Amino acid sequence: MGTSSGTRIVVGHWPRTPYGPFSDVMLERPDGERLLLAPTEDTARFIRETYTFDTVHVVPVHVRVEGDTWTVAAGELDLRFTVGRRGPLGLLLRAVPGALARRPAWIALIDRPARLFLDGVRTRGSAGGGRREWYGAQDLRPVVALSAAYGADDLGTGAPVEPLVRFGFGSVPRRPGLTRVTTTVELGPLPPVTAPGRSSR
Repeated sequence: MGTSSGTRIVVGHWPRTPYGPFSDVMLERPDGERLLLAPTEDTARFIRETYTFDTVHVVPVHVRVEGDTWTVAAGELDLRFTVGRRGPLGLLLRAVPGALARRPAWIALIDRPARLFLDGVRTRGSAGGGRREWYGAQDLRPVVALSAAYGADDLGTGAPVEPLVRFGFGSVPRRPGLTRVTTTVELGPLPPVTAPGRSSR
């Protein structure tokens, strides 16, 4: 999601991963600094080796969901946002069978349409450390209200994700949203690491 101050925020909320359930936050400030907030040294290392950051902080990251409202507390970040009803794209993504939506071959097939219709979005690409990555989306809902602060700085209200974020090989949709996605990371000769979850961007 974007904010009226120019800070862009990506929240990952992952119920199943090789590291157990965890949440993390990526921020890009108006000056271009890319910041990672991760709950443990292990998760911070894995994310840092997959994406690109200027600063990494290991801090408690707590996510609470009550109905359509999400509250995130991560170090100095306090974030609250509300999601609305899914539109046509969200309904289309939900109609794709889960087993198909997570297959790398399917994800590769929809990569070109994603690039054409969702500026900056890619569903597959090269990640850090020679890794490859696939994003299998299965839902999308708009973020309709947002308030955020980082320390003493009020980050403002919700806004488009502009400019695009630069953590990895692709950005997120310009319109703030909550996406249910399975992320698969191929670690070279090791088995792929797959983590289904929800990512708010």
